Amino acid sequence: MEVWITGRGYPKNGKALFFEQSPLSTQKSGEYSPPMLVTLAHIGPPPKTADGFNALTQIYLDRCGPYCQSKPESFRSEDAMMDWIGRQKARTTPFVVLLDSQGRAMTSDAFAAWLGARRDEATQHIVFAIGPADGWSQAARSRANLLLSLGPMTMAHALARLVVAEQVYRAFTILAGHPYHTGH
Repeated sequence: MEVWITGRGYPKNGKALFFEQSPLSTQKSGEYSPPMLVTLAHIGPPPKTADGFNALTQIYLDRCGPYCQSKPESFRSEDAMMDWIGRQKARTTPFVVLLDSQGRAMTSDAFAAWLGARRDEATQHIVFAIGPADGWSQAARSRANLLLSLGPMTMAHALARLVVAEQVYRAFTILAGHPYHTGH
């Protein structure tokens, strides 16, 4: 199904209005469509506010505002995160993406297409989770909807959070036709 974005409005309450016209769409121009919630989760202590990586990560999460709601979450253990995911109440269950070196690698364009497909399927909540130092358990892997790789190299949690936040922002700008992504 093709959808053409014809404009956006942002009322004072900060919730986005999406104006869509499509030959197959039942949504009328100006009708409110609640934005997707993107949670950037990790196993480990909460980042320090003075941490430069944390500040940059928050900048990218804030930049996602016109496209989705976003928030960071920290969990002491994998079990605590899985319990939290199980308690999330919405029309749809959260779509869980575990960052894993053995996962699927995508280009920025492919990731944008994937994220756009989740948005178009009306996924309400996507959780991108960075795992414990010793990797995800088999139980966590089996609960995931997708294992996603940032590449074969291992990186610090703070850097991985920054990369994911930037790529989520980049994906939404690609979908919106924003000039942030030049395609090379």
